[in-house]
Amino acid sequence: MKKLLTSTLALLLAGSLTACGESSATPVQTGSAGKDDADPVVINYGISSPWDSLMPYNSPSGSNYARMVYDKIYDRLGYVHADGTVTPRAADSWESADDGMAAVFHLNEKAAFHDGTPVTAQNWVDTIALMTDPACPTLGRSAFAVLAGTDETGAAVEGEALGAEVLDDHTLKLTFKAVTTPEDFLLDKNREFYVLPTHLMEGTDPADIMDMDLWTAPVGSGPCKFVSEVSGSTLTLSANDDYQLGAPGFDQLVMTVMEKSSLLTAVIAGDLDYYAIGGSVSADTASAAADAGLTVEEGTVPNTFYELMLNNESIPDTKIRRAIELALDKELLSQQTSGDRGAVTGTSVLPTCASYAGDYNVSYDLEGAKALLTEAGYDGREYSLACSSNRAGLAALIQQELAEAGISIRIETVDSAAMFAGMTDGTYDMGIASHTPSALPLWFVESRFTEDNNIFHVQDLAPYTERMEAVKAETDPAARTEAVAALEELMAQERPFIPLWFGTGLHVQSPTVSGIDYTSASFSNENVWEWSKQ
Repeated sequence: MKKLLTSTLALLLAGSLTACGESSATPVQTGSAGKDDADPVVINYGISSPWDSLMPYNSPSGSNYARMVYDKIYDRLGYVHADGTVTPRAADSWESADDGMAAVFHLNEKAAFHDGTPVTAQNWVDTIALMTDPACPTLGRSAFAVLAGTDETGAAVEGEALGAEVLDDHTLKLTFKAVTTPEDFLLDKNREFYVLPTHLMEGTDPADIMDMDLWTAPVGSGPCKFVSEVSGSTLTLSANDDYQLGAPGFDQLVMTVMEKSSLLTAVIAGDLDYYAIGGSVSADTASAAADAGLTVEEGTVPNTFYELMLNNESIPDTKIRRAIELALDKELLSQQTSGDRGAVTGTSVLPTCASYAGDYNVSYDLEGAKALLTEAGYDGREYSLACSSNRAGLAALIQQELAEAGISIRIETVDSAAMFAGMTDGTYDMGIASHTPSALPLWFVESRFTEDNNIFHVQDLAPYTERMEAVKAETDPAARTEAVAALEELMAQERPFIPLWFGTGLHVQSPTVSGIDYTSASFSNENVWEWSKQ
């Protein structure tokens, strides 16, 4: 066995980057990557926001930064790639069952918890049963609301069969409330479902699960093992040499919380090897990385979707909403904001989505916009346009373009939370927003056309919800694409919101670590078992 190295090294590394609190005295065990006992291979990893829990179903924020930590300690069923494909992780394969109402997952028989105990389908079922138990005070229960036998909050319903079943030691069956393909389930929920070491939780009352000492030194089955934590500052992990997809090519991974603005500087200085969310940089900072000799690569799949939100109650005429779109030179707006990394669109569906039915974009047409406004009898009323301060330039350009068509705009600069709150309560007529897209065809629209979240204030939701239900009910690829087309044609005709463009990201390649899948990091998963630092 290799010599044990205390967490002093992790603290020394962290000390040069951020202030530290009291550290655990838990020793660090080096993995197989080190050349010898005194030379462990350490990857220094920067992250701009701290995790708020080491228990994956008890995160108050549910943030991507917490998910980045859980992704390494615990295991997920699959690995989600940037293009929307999913490859094996805890599960080797999967297929649909029961006419699309269920999915069967064939688990990797080599998977084991960090204490050496094999991971079985029973662990998965027991995890789901515990987290859906109404007596368990989990904060991550809503993820299970897609399963049969749960209510809208994800809590198990007494007297109903829970949609999680052991078929054999390494075969897990999940039954859903609606037709769901395994791929759609994984794209939507993979980052929410983790298997817990339920063999270490036996005899604990569900009400006391979150208070277990286990979560201060968690035992997972992921590619990294917990070593020590300085709360809110650093997290030291060691490589799991027995991980079923292969041992990571390092001994230790030290995650250090830093100011976002300092991450690239720390990589350039050699204090960090890599930082979270794919080493993303803006166009402004990419040049500094290149000047320092670092390689900057552009993402191959869009990671940002830009939209102009519309209040359909204060702008009730379809002709006026369509006129607004025609009056916007999306190419110019995209170029001003995203440079050459933007692609204009008339849909929120990613072009890489298997059900993509076309871009539904309309060309800039100032005269067409004026004609529609005349048809609608537009009276020249002034509309409010809300934006955050970093979008002030974009808002000014939109204001200018709409003024050329005769539409009067008043810009109100607020923070993002206030903008969304104002769109929700009807304070604003328009708002500029961006989002991280998913390869699911309904990733954007499904949650925004409901009675509980009708953010665009659509008066009749039925035509939208009917078409969305038709998309979800189709498992045949060609039929599903047709259903998506029917929904997008309605969107293009009514324009409850205006899709603007998709943007791709820029990623700084680590100068010291190979094998990183940069663009897939936006899905809060990282292929650390393929990373190698020499």
